[in-house]
Amino acid sequence: MAPKGVAELRDWLVLLLLCLTLLVKVVELSAAAASQGEAGDGGVVCPSVCRCDEDFIYCNDRGLSAIPPLPFTATVLYLQNNHIDNAGLPTSLELHVAVGVVYLYDNELDNFPLHLPPSLRELHLQDNNIRTLPRPALARLPLLEKLHLDDNSVSTVGIGDQAFAGNPRLRLLFLSRNHLSSIPSGLPSSLEELRLEDNRISTIPTHAFRGLSSLRRLVLDGNLLANQRIADDTFSRLSNLTELSLVRNSLLTPPLNLPSAHLQRLYLQDNALAHVPRGSLDGMRQLQRLDLSGNNLTTLPRGLFRDLSNLTQLLARGNPWHCGCNLRWLHDWLRMRGPSITVRGLTCQGPERGSLFTLRSKRPDLRFPDSGLDYPLGSSAVSETLVLQVKALTPDTVHVTWRVPQPTPSFRLSWLRLGNNMAMGSITETLVPGDRREYLLTTLQPRSIYIICMVPLVTGTSGKSTILGGVGGAGGGGGADAADSPVCARTETADPLGPSTDLDKGEGSEPLTTLPLAPIIGGATALVSLALILAIFCWCGHRTRRLSDREHQPAYGRGGSRHSKHYDDYVESGTKKDTSILEIRGPGFQMTPMAAQEPVHPKPLREDYIIHTIFPSNGTGTSLYKNPQHTASTRYGTNRGYRGGGIPDTDYSYT
Repeated sequence: MAPKGVAELRDWLVLLLLCLTLLVKVVELSAAAASQGEAGDGGVVCPSVCRCDEDFIYCNDRGLSAIPPLPFTATVLYLQNNHIDNAGLPTSLELHVAVGVVYLYDNELDNFPLHLPPSLRELHLQDNNIRTLPRPALARLPLLEKLHLDDNSVSTVGIGDQAFAGNPRLRLLFLSRNHLSSIPSGLPSSLEELRLEDNRISTIPTHAFRGLSSLRRLVLDGNLLANQRIADDTFSRLSNLTELSLVRNSLLTPPLNLPSAHLQRLYLQDNALAHVPRGSLDGMRQLQRLDLSGNNLTTLPRGLFRDLSNLTQLLARGNPWHCGCNLRWLHDWLRMRGPSITVRGLTCQGPERGSLFTLRSKRPDLRFPDSGLDYPLGSSAVSETLVLQVKALTPDTVHVTWRVPQPTPSFRLSWLRLGNNMAMGSITETLVPGDRREYLLTTLQPRSIYIICMVPLVTGTSGKSTILGGVGGAGGGGGADAADSPVCARTETADPLGPSTDLDKGEGSEPLTTLPLAPIIGGATALVSLALILAIFCWCGHRTRRLSDREHQPAYGRGGSRHSKHYDDYVESGTKKDTSILEIRGPGFQMTPMAAQEPVHPKPLREDYIIHTIFPSNGTGTSLYKNPQHTASTRYGTNRGYRGGGIPDTDYSYT
């Protein structure tokens, strides 16, 4: 029994070992399956050099030269501002079928990238060095809607034939700042926005935009476009266009046949526009913004804006506008629109600088004389309702007189100064009461030609002032018709530097009034004469006083001599007169009388003198004589004190 029991135990151990082996295999298979399941659910770890935020992978600005392995759940890849080239794009990138947006701008790509996810809808490739756009590479992206290729090196010959045929959903194409010389061909009909600014496009043929019926925004700024190289019906095919930008080109006039049905924004600034033909903006009833800045426009034809009922912004800065009669219609049109339109930069450069809105008349129904008519240079004009006479009095004034056959409540007086261009001038108008028959125009420009017009006004049945003699009675409609033919005369002001003459000599001439310069000259002459008389009177008084001082001057010398020394003589000798002592500026002498002594023997009468040597003051305030402590010898002829202390001794002399 023992051997049989041992055999059974061995069998059980083998069976147990087999079960344990199977259990280990099952556990390993389960772990492997679990790991594969996690990998299939997106459990791949985010690359250490990137940052992952749910489905957004941020690998930008990392200095990468190749794209690292990425989670399969990513939908947006930020890979810009790196050093990724075409070799750094792995083929496994095609397996990321959830990616919809890729940012690869500012890298080192030389060709359009391959192996991109086919689910891509938006691709940013600006700031690279891409030269070609092959059709096979673009065909790998059938769902692409937005393609940004700005700031690359794409040329016209680098775009393959029908390159965008495999992108039926493409809506936005940016090819700004490349090397294009013409509009790319084979663009998809689904395109809604096309930006081609800052290229070298100089010609646009008729078929350039054929089939782009969905295009809504077209930007062609900064190219080489000129009117003669744009086909007449180029833009007319873009029936749904809402924005057209032709900034910084070489256009002299707006292109012909612009789309008008849906156009809302038209940008024509920084060209060379010198003229906008009448009818260029016809039919643009949806236009909201018009930019004409930075051109050479001086005027706009009447009726140019007749269909622009929805215009809200008009930009016109940087043009040499000449605000004369030619722009009066624009002034009235803008005032009629009121606050519904914003105008910027409509500044007049002539005939006077300022805004168009600073014209002196603000009434939209006002009509001015037509400067284009050749009015004869004369002093009068006659019509059935008015006789007008004008006469230039001075270089800056004109006298206007008139006569009417019947009383009139008021008159409208207008005067136009003609500039260098006969079609442009400075206009002023005023209303004159009906009881007046003359008016003086002042502050006019010398050497200028003026057209002066007058229209009688009457009050119609509606209470409004209308023009006398208008067609259809005195109503408002008749006034409008008659306003085109006012009574006008033409005159010319004189030259202020020439002789003062009357321009209209002959019958009815009046002498010129005294010039206002005469009283000024007379007053100046009187002032000069008065000043001269006063100067003569002062000189005579000074002369008399000087002679009187000479007669009363005291005398100096022996015996009371009347001979005196003038002040000028003292100055020459270095002395000045004093009542106490005769001070000598240089070394000199002073003679003072001594008390007479009785002689031992009778001698003739004599006068004794002591001669003092006097030195000028040294400016220290000390005495002219020697120090009291100094005792000098009084022996005759001794001068030791002078040599020792610099103070004079006393010497006696007898005469």
